[in-house]
Amino acid sequence: MSAPFRPTLTLTTLALASLVASAALAQTPAPAAPAAPAAAAPAPEPDFTFASNIGLYSQYVFRGVSQTDEKPAVQGGFDLSHKSGLYLGTWASNISWISDATPGASASLEWDMYGGYKGSLPADFSYDIGGLYYYYPGTFPSNYVKPNTFEVYGALSWKFLTFKYSYSTGDTFGFANSRGSNYADLTASYDVVDKVNDAIGKVTLIGHVGHQQYKGTTYIGPVGYANSNYSYTDWKVGAQTEVYGVTVGIYGTGTNATDTLYTNPYGRNIAANQFVGFIQKTF
Repeated sequence: MSAPFRPTLTLTTLALASLVASAALAQTPAPAAPAAPAAAAPAPEPDFTFASNIGLYSQYVFRGVSQTDEKPAVQGGFDLSHKSGLYLGTWASNISWISDATPGASASLEWDMYGGYKGSLPADFSYDIGGLYYYYPGTFPSNYVKPNTFEVYGALSWKFLTFKYSYSTGDTFGFANSRGSNYADLTASYDVVDKVNDAIGKVTLIGHVGHQQYKGTTYIGPVGYANSNYSYTDWKVGAQTEVYGVTVGIYGTGTNATDTLYTNPYGRNIAANQFVGFIQKTF
């Protein structure tokens, strides 16, 4: 009688089983790594941007000439910009130069309205073209040439430098027959540091030189006076910084204007060398 069959587990059998198991494990896909969270999409650029500002100045100096007889001024404005580059704005300040110089005239406000278009150019250049209307509401003598003025302007900027040219389309700041009067200026605004500490922000140095040219002849009775006698060159140097989000600064300014032509009835030369300090908040 033959013996019953018994399977025998050999080393060869164990090796084959191990190979089969390894092949099965190799064909089993590894578990997928957890997916990284998707980056948040950047917020779309708004179609319109609104900004406002208000400031207190030790005096209001415009193109080197004090508009407030070296007395303080409160100034502020609003700007509305479209992402295409179009913009509109308005700005106002108290003044006294009209009533200071002219008996019978009463005007204590300068109200500016402007609009234009800004755009970028290659190699860090940009441009700005537009128009600005200077409006001086008030009461004036019957023969008085109102100082309301409209200028068109164009500016070309490169990094921290800006050249701007403004051209008057009619009577200019009270000078009769002065169409074509113009103002050309070069301004440098250079950020020395972007941030000093948590309290003090960037520090900016400012330099400026400009030339105001008046055209035409003003007649008082039969006598004509060349408006060009009032032309002059002005300059400005200063610095400003941000302290807890508020801009503070100081600058010196002056002109080479003829002293006698810019000395008001109070005996003050409003085009002389002078200093301006200010504090301003932008919202």
